[in-house]
Amino acid sequence: MTATPAPRRLPIVLRNRAFGAVWAAQVLTQAAGRMFQVGVVWWIVGHAAAGVSDRGLASGVFLAVSTLPAVALAPLVARVIARCPHRTVLAAAAAVAGLVAAGTAGWTYLAPPPTLVAYGAALLLAGCQALFDPCLTTSVPELVDDADIEAATGFELATQSLAGLAGGLLGPLVVDAWDLTGIVSGCAGAYLAAAALVFLTRFPRAATAPEEGAPSDGGPATRTLRQILAEHPFIRRVLLCFAAVNVFSTAVYVVMPLYARGVLHAQGATVAALETALGLGALLGSFTGAKLPGSPTTIGGACLALMAVALGTPGLFADRSAAVCALIVAGWCVGVIGVRFVALFQRLVPAADKPGFFAMMQALLGATFPLSSLVFGALGDHLSPQTLCLVQAVGLVPLAAALWWLGRRTTTPQDATVEAATTAPAPAAVAGASLGEAS
Repeated sequence: MTATPAPRRLPIVLRNRAFGAVWAAQVLTQAAGRMFQVGVVWWIVGHAAAGVSDRGLASGVFLAVSTLPAVALAPLVARVIARCPHRTVLAAAAAVAGLVAAGTAGWTYLAPPPTLVAYGAALLLAGCQALFDPCLTTSVPELVDDADIEAATGFELATQSLAGLAGGLLGPLVVDAWDLTGIVSGCAGAYLAAAALVFLTRFPRAATAPEEGAPSDGGPATRTLRQILAEHPFIRRVLLCFAAVNVFSTAVYVVMPLYARGVLHAQGATVAALETALGLGALLGSFTGAKLPGSPTTIGGACLALMAVALGTPGLFADRSAAVCALIVAGWCVGVIGVRFVALFQRLVPAADKPGFFAMMQALLGATFPLSSLVFGALGDHLSPQTLCLVQAVGLVPLAAALWWLGRRTTTPQDATVEAATTAPAPAAVAGASLGEAS
């Protein structure tokens, strides 16, 4: 008697309409945020700051401003997510971002705005996104059944790659075609559409969720990130390592526009190609990282070493094709690292600790991004973009060795348990995960 094969199930975003709608809203918000960042940086470098000697510092300051809310507002974000209905928080964050972008679009249409206007809009939009993303991560159990949590988490975490791909491609092209007004108008539409999607979606499991602002019966109270990481020294060391990695890896968002203008002497289409290459690589890495054998630290160390080679390649070869290929490889490394380590954190952190953990993790990993943007932006006014590429590569090499070494050093029973539990490849359901800028 021949066994009937089990029918293939549709992806979670198609068979769960509520989660699909909220996930689409996240894609819209993150793509809008990425398009705004990339587009405004190119506007500063190639348009607003043409002929100005400090365009590297100006773009670095802009990117630093864009990441400050995720760091500075992390404690407030954790409290809001814990105490307010998640559907309300998501819809309000997207709606406020849409109104800010719409107001900025009106200003830019009436008169050429000063650069300070772009900085202010970036600060407000980043604040809304800093609230939206961890709130969505926390509300996944309210949208899907328990058996689908891993699959939903995979799609939710893959959004960073999709948004980076779409936003990075559109940003410079829209600026070249319609200047700053086109960018903020497109962002306004995307944010308001996301708000409508969330507002019209019912969260089917929200009524069974624990009461907002209160621990579950007999359960522990919400703890701080320090208290959570005190029980997981392995995770603490990994997060600190990635925070240091961000100083060099995220500088690529400052270096790429300077490289396109100063080395390749190109227009926005080339910046779009470089951004797309990075996003495409990250997406490929997200869907192949779960298939690689080995522990997260072994895979992560190897990927960081490969990323160092990839980011250093444009510093040695001033060629558009070489830069595109190198960024595909660097993005692939980001995706692979993300799928392994985000899956690890999802499995190890208790459910009651996840709201505070993910908000504070975002702050911890993002805290070095403003520093990276300012330092490499300032250096970009004094060093060639090719030299900056080599600085990135050299900085990643010792961190790759440090991450690999973490897997060989287990000083506590908890460390040994973690490393043993994660030696097998990550579940296929989380193959779309990505740390994005965090790695």
